[in-house]
Amino acid sequence: MEIKKFINMPLEPKHYLKFLESEAEVKDKSELLDLLDKRIKNLCFDECERDRIVCTLTPMCSRRFLLRLRIKNNLTIEDLPQFCYSVHKGVVERHFRSKTVVYRPYDAYLYLVDFLDIFFHGDYRKLNKFISFQNWAEAKKIFDDRINNRNENFKYLLTENYFFFKFEDKIHVIFLNEGYVLCNANRENIVSLEMLYSLCKLYAGIYFPEVNLRLHGSKHIEITVKIPFDVLTNVKSEAAEINDSKADVYFWNTFWEDLNALTQYCDEIHLQMDKNQNLEIALSISLLTSNYSEDEKRVPLRFRDLRRILDFIIRIYSDFYIIWVE
Repeated sequence: MEIKKFINMPLEPKHYLKFLESEAEVKDKSELLDLLDKRIKNLCFDECERDRIVCTLTPMCSRRFLLRLRIKNNLTIEDLPQFCYSVHKGVVERHFRSKTVVYRPYDAYLYLVDFLDIFFHGDYRKLNKFISFQNWAEAKKIFDDRINNRNENFKYLLTENYFFFKFEDKIHVIFLNEGYVLCNANRENIVSLEMLYSLCKLYAGIYFPEVNLRLHGSKHIEITVKIPFDVLTNVKSEAAEINDSKADVYFWNTFWEDLNALTQYCDEIHLQMDKNQNLEIALSISLLTSNYSEDEKRVPLRFRDLRRILDFIIRIYSDFYIIWVE
């Protein structure tokens, strides 16, 4: 008689997700979430906080994402594991000051006062008050003084719901209604059309002021950059070599690869000649990319995706358009 062997098949994360998404009893879902909540509390406030060396060097949640979970859900600083948050703030500060860090704190969330303490230390109390009470004139006065009289190299842009700061290649976003700040934005999603348009506007003001940027309907923005006719007509009619001109090498070897790469982030890319025979490249961008997830949903546009688009525009504008205008 053959004896059947049973293989142990443990529960996997997908099983929990399926259970929570199914029509299971509310009581069962609540009990499962309660078990998860107890486990996370024990992990954060006991196991990880208890061993400060571990908490500092190898936190038990990857890049302290459980802090992000708490902050984004409007928990106060008193509801956070205190030592963990202090280390987190210290990592952001050390990275800002170009000091050695255990990991680069991309997509790090801080409370407003702590962000201001790191990036604008001498004025952080006044700035916290001005921003909290929406006294924008006084806040801007401090920022402008730092830029114009203290040689601090950053740009800023205030919108209805956000305050954007650009230090070198790093973007930081104050969420005005929520009272927290996203530092070193990278993998986080761009969550609104206002945010998307404002980021493009911030970059445009610095790198490509003459490029046409506009809201296109209620779900898209459109950026149109030109390659002048004179530049195109001077490109060689045969494959370029390394020692040929910058335009020859780029348009023969890289241009179409760049456009092909951008198709995964843009809704549409249109190329057409204007009335002066300049080539117009119009990039239509929304909050969703043209990539799809495993569940066949369009993947949201992230900060680093937008940066790839903007880098292409900066290259076209600075390498070809500016030289032609001058």
